[in-house]
Amino acid sequence: MKITKKLALAACVAGALTMMNVQAQPTQAPQSAAQSASLPAGVTQGPTVEGITEYRLANGLRVVLFPDDSKATATVNMTYLVGSRQENYGETGMAHLLEHLIFKGSKNYPDPTKEFTNRGFRMNGSTWLDRTNYFVSFTANEDNLAFALAWSADAMRNSFIAKKDLDSEMSVVRNEYEMGENSPSSVLFKRLQSMMYDWHNYGKSTIGNRSDIEHVRIENLQNFYHRYYRPDNAVLTVSGKFDVTKTLAMIAKDFGNIENPKEALPEEWTVEPTADGERVFEIRRRGESQLVAVGYRIPSALHQDFPGTETATDVLADTPSGRLYEALVKTGLATSVFGYAIGAKQPGFVVFGATVKKGESLEKVKDKLIETIETSLTKAPVTEKELNRVKAQAETQFERAFSDPEGFGVGLSEYIALGDWRLFFYGRDQMKNVTGKEADEAAKKYFVRDNRVVGMFIPDDEPKRAEITAAPSAEEVLATYKPKAEAQSAEAFDSSFDNLNARTTRIDVGNLKIALLSKKNRGETVTVMMNFRYGDAKSLFGRSAAKQMTASMLTRGTDKLTRQDIDDKLTELKVQGGPSGFVTTRENLPKALELVFSLYKDSSFPEDEFKQLKKQMIVMLESMRDKPVMLAKNAIDQHFNTYPKGDVRYEPSIAEALEELNKTEDKDLKNFHSQFYGTARGEISIVGDFDAKAVEKLIREDYAKYVSSAPYAEIYKEYKPVKAERIVIDTPEKENATIIARSDFSMNDTNPDAPALQVANWILGGGTGLSNRLIDRLRQKEGLSYGAGSGVKIPGKGDQASFIFRAIVAPQNLLKAEASAKDVIAKAVKDGFTDDEVREAKKGLLQSMDVARSQDPIVASSWNDKMSLNRDWSFSKARAEAIKNLTTEQVNAALRKYIKPEDMTFVLAGDQKKAQAAQKK
Repeated sequence: MKITKKLALAACVAGALTMMNVQAQPTQAPQSAAQSASLPAGVTQGPTVEGITEYRLANGLRVVLFPDDSKATATVNMTYLVGSRQENYGETGMAHLLEHLIFKGSKNYPDPTKEFTNRGFRMNGSTWLDRTNYFVSFTANEDNLAFALAWSADAMRNSFIAKKDLDSEMSVVRNEYEMGENSPSSVLFKRLQSMMYDWHNYGKSTIGNRSDIEHVRIENLQNFYHRYYRPDNAVLTVSGKFDVTKTLAMIAKDFGNIENPKEALPEEWTVEPTADGERVFEIRRRGESQLVAVGYRIPSALHQDFPGTETATDVLADTPSGRLYEALVKTGLATSVFGYAIGAKQPGFVVFGATVKKGESLEKVKDKLIETIETSLTKAPVTEKELNRVKAQAETQFERAFSDPEGFGVGLSEYIALGDWRLFFYGRDQMKNVTGKEADEAAKKYFVRDNRVVGMFIPDDEPKRAEITAAPSAEEVLATYKPKAEAQSAEAFDSSFDNLNARTTRIDVGNLKIALLSKKNRGETVTVMMNFRYGDAKSLFGRSAAKQMTASMLTRGTDKLTRQDIDDKLTELKVQGGPSGFVTTRENLPKALELVFSLYKDSSFPEDEFKQLKKQMIVMLESMRDKPVMLAKNAIDQHFNTYPKGDVRYEPSIAEALEELNKTEDKDLKNFHSQFYGTARGEISIVGDFDAKAVEKLIREDYAKYVSSAPYAEIYKEYKPVKAERIVIDTPEKENATIIARSDFSMNDTNPDAPALQVANWILGGGTGLSNRLIDRLRQKEGLSYGAGSGVKIPGKGDQASFIFRAIVAPQNLLKAEASAKDVIAKAVKDGFTDDEVREAKKGLLQSMDVARSQDPIVASSWNDKMSLNRDWSFSKARAEAIKNLTTEQVNAALRKYIKPEDMTFVLAGDQKKAQAAQKK
């Protein structure tokens, strides 16, 4: 029951891509939920594990509180115990479609997404096999928390679920479905999932069937909503900075009077029969790369065999230590391999697979894949080294997930769906005790021929079936479990501009600029960001491929370490990330910095690793040649080329990139490294829990002394006018299309108009959530796009600034979406924005920046940017003040000055036959 790698990474860096923002107020030490002196009427206290406490309301609603004052943010996450498993015939995708409609409003909150944007909230929802969840993350204060809880309560029983919203949102969800249809791996996974089960709903993809999405009746959705959205089928999680007593009072007030429907929750009785033979299938569609996948049904995540099954999966599928990697990638049969177990409340499944270069034998890979999965652990049982590696990786993932209350509060939905949130801790502790023998036995029991899905039925008189026994309940699993009682602590850090300056030690060692911000973090985590500078436009000319591949080869071998040695050391040191940016812990930071320095200085560029990387990059580039989004992006970049081919600022076409990559040899990387590499010029920022003096000493003794031998001069882009065009790219039979528009203009971030342009873009298409003019028109009103928005790129050096619009649409909506986007932009320029829009945009932008500045990866990355420009946080403070003082007239003036519809180049990539046919109707 190990947390997945994707969930752990998401919890580790949640919010790292949001914008920088304003200050957080000082806070007191974290308050344990279990310390609440008195409870509101009707509320009872349940179990406590490591600082997290459960409460229960009289109506059956479970409440999980995880107070943590280390960041000035809080998250409210509502998990409903309903997913695609509960959908009936003709209703596939209903749980997911309902997820979309909940954000359309309720009785007392008719337009919640607008208020989310106004408050700078981050919001989202997700649907999976056994659950649906909705969360909002925000700057921690009583007003924001009260709003989030009140909206969550109103959404539970008073959501509109209206026909008009279904009519527009249906096409949005269909657009999301079509996005998956463009991805070979997504299509393969959905088909594999459907072949796994004859009767159980785990065989139905959460996104649903296209015809069900298009034709579902509003009455069915309303019935589904009223049946499952109820207190006794929900778990409310609040994590981050909040007062426990006040929060419980709010929850009791908002949720305590909600009544459950008179009807009991539906009983389930479908049990999938034991699989009785291999299944084989093929999918034939256009594409540029090949994939093969093999799946097996496995027990529930609550079953005693599940930890062994998951461990066997990791031993087989890990990169680069896994047995599949050794058998398929290192031998050149495949370019990459993967594998993961889908742990669910009822019997789930495991998937293994490989990517194969177009034109090479897929049959050979399929045969070797099956042979390795089904015989490897029998011929050579799991070794102690393999087992310890899996355990070490799992331990780091659990620790990193628990160290971030915001991401953890949302990720806990996966365990709630299994029956109890405490299963996170139970699973963590169980992973420490799993044995190699259990992994071997699980593989032997479940990874067998007649339980296999790869495609084609084969008759067999002697079947080898895998019997899956019943799993215990969550209560039985937890009956003898003794969790840890202690909770981790962290500093209540003030992320204001002034405090970031005051708490950071700035050091210059020659040309190396260093920022050290030491503070106590939950889990003693620390984030490192590095950016080293070398070369000039002349010396780097024609060496873009070598530059890119050299950086990618740093973790693939040094004069003393193999790729596997490096990977093992990174696991041992609890490092997540790469040489230029990673997260580790206080204890491991010195050794991690020493290892990363060795990667930069002592990389040996092994020939076999070079060949693997080159092949992987070729396959990746080839796979882009039929993807609308990649073709559109490449076309827009090509159109705005103002530098000659070979210049590092030149954007190559996919064909040019392939040509340059094919010409590149291992010796080119060695020469590039020898000529250019060094760590004595650039920026290093470290934020988190660490000994600043010890780190400074290490950087001075190692990084500051490794000097590049190449001459250095700054490289930046200068604005040059480019004539606007309309570029159309045909991608036959692709179920999704992309629009990208762009205009360039002269500006950098010191321009007094820059703050006003940021606010203008926020209103036009840059705001968070589903409330800006472009998304409101293309998605909310017309249902043309799943995702649409805009951005402004304003550099700190040079003056090539850009306004960019992007939208993902169905091919039949391509021309309509283009016309609507142009109309929205033109009307904004012509009529301007209102005072209300500007006021709310300023508020939302500043609060969004505020939330982002509490994230260590963003603070570290921003310090690097600031040091490169000889700045500190005073510049950001002045920018925030400038935004605060903007007038509507200034915002409209900036919009009209820089965003000129007639200067915008539009690229439309999609199936033009479908687009033109829709236009004729």
